[in-house]
Amino acid sequence: MKKLNRIVSTAVPLPIEDIDTDQIIPARFLKAVSKEGFGQNLFRDWRYHNDGTLSSDFVLNNDTFNGQILVAGRNFGCGSSREHAAWSLADYGFSVVISSFFADIFRGNALNNGILPLQVGQDVLHQIFAIIEKDHRTIFEINIDEQTLKVGDIQVTFDLDPYKKVCLINGYDDIDYLLSLKAAVQQF
Repeated sequence: MKKLNRIVSTAVPLPIEDIDTDQIIPARFLKAVSKEGFGQNLFRDWRYHNDGTLSSDFVLNNDTFNGQILVAGRNFGCGSSREHAAWSLADYGFSVVISSFFADIFRGNALNNGILPLQVGQDVLHQIFAIIEKDHRTIFEINIDEQTLKVGDIQVTFDLDPYKKVCLINGYDDIDYLLSLKAAVQQF
């Protein structure tokens, strides 16, 4: 996985609540076992019409919005436990998803795949959407080591499991983390 410590980026707003994993990556695209290529089908049924043409109404098809950060409504990643949802977000280029609530399994899958699920209060989430609406070029600064989010006049801290924090900062998956302890294990 890539190292993730400080993210400075604009954001893509998706103010929809209860986005489930089947909306993130529809089940018909889960046949591959490699993580590559899932980004092209991220939010497939919202991004494309039935005939395969792009839906100009969907935010990912709007050149106005881009960046490594997706800001989504409450209860992001609910539904089935498919890890492919995290794969598709990462393959598309997102490093962070900001929401006021994440489904537990999605949160774990995101962290295991190098994506920070950054949870903020509902009031902060509404403020963030308002900031993006006012200026889509607003820069977000996220520091994983300090566990801070700065955007506009907002500066908040966020919770992050200490183990997952180490993994994100160093680009470790679970095996890499264990290998990083090899010398200490051998010494013991």
